[in-house]
Amino acid sequence: MQPWYSGGFGRAWYQRGGVLVLANIRGGGEFGPAWHQAAILEHKHKSYEDFIAVAEDLIARGISRPAQLGIMGGSNGGLLVGAVSMQRPELFNAVVCQVPLLDMRRYHQLLAGASWMAEYGNPDEAKDWAVISRYSPYQNVRAERQYPRIFFTTSTRDDRVHPGHARKMAARMLEQGHEILYYENIEGGHGGAADNEQRATLQALEYSYLWQQLDGERT
Repeated sequence: MQPWYSGGFGRAWYQRGGVLVLANIRGGGEFGPAWHQAAILEHKHKSYEDFIAVAEDLIARGISRPAQLGIMGGSNGGLLVGAVSMQRPELFNAVVCQVPLLDMRRYHQLLAGASWMAEYGNPDEAKDWAVISRYSPYQNVRAERQYPRIFFTTSTRDDRVHPGHARKMAARMLEQGHEILYYENIEGGHGGAADNEQRATLQALEYSYLWQQLDGERT
């Protein structure tokens, strides 16, 4: 993806001094098939390593610091921010985890999940699960660790990624004593909102959370 401007981001983020960084990581489609193939199946961890490296570079260069650094991702990007927040929670102070994949032990049994096994592998196969289990957020959340207060969003009517992913992760984190926020729209499908009014409401919640969590400072 190349730089772009969004009026919504402008009002909610840039106008108040926020900085947006788009992380182009292996596993995406930005630079062709080889870029995508470089981080699937047993190499999926490279996506998370790339994302963490971007965060570390932002901190090293003084663009941000952990107390002011928030991350946001949806769907596979929800898995991304879920995974890295479990792996390196000290890097971030806010996480918006939208319509996410989180329980990778059962993802292939829910809705469209079976169609993604070429991307992640088959968790019923011991060899594949040995890889997947190392990054699956639901299997890696720990009671003794400190995490940023994560904001999970999903939709009851999501027909691609089952809302059970977000529900289970939120429930497990609450059971372990972690503080989280959770919003489930009863409409909207995988987009999380059914119309512009719902989309505006959802974005208002997300950016209000980010500013409150990051103390309203430049991030």
